[in-house]
Amino acid sequence: MPEPKSAFDATYPCDFYEPAELFEPDQMYTIPEIGRLLQGLEPDAEVDPDTEAVLVDWAVPWVMVHADDMVVAEPLTEDGPGYYGLATDEDHSGASDTDAESDADSDELDESA
Repeated sequence: MPEPKSAFDATYPCDFYEPAELFEPDQMYTIPEIGRLLQGLEPDAEVDPDTEAVLVDWAVPWVMVHADDMVVAEPLTEDGPGYYGLATDEDHSGASDTDAESDADSDELDESA
C-alpha cells in the first residue's frame, strides 16, 4: 500500500554504484555477492536468509541495467551460480575464433540477400 512522503522522517537520493565503483577489475562476483557490495558489505559478509533475499532482489535489476559495462562467466560447477564482473578492454578483445567465424558467416548471408 502506498504511503505519503510525510509519513517518513527523511527521504534520500536513490543513487547506486556504477560497476567500476563496485567491482575489482580482476574479480568475478555472484548475484548474492553483488547484493552485499551494493549495501557496502564485503562480498562474503554473513547475512540472514531474509536479508539475502532482499539483496538479491536489488542486485538482479542492477545487473540488468549495467549489463553493457559487465561480463558474465559460466558457473564453475554444473550446479553453481553464474559470475559477473567489470568489462575491461581485455574482455572485449578476447572474442573467440568461433564467434568471429559466426559473424563472418552472418555477414556473408546478409550480403547475398
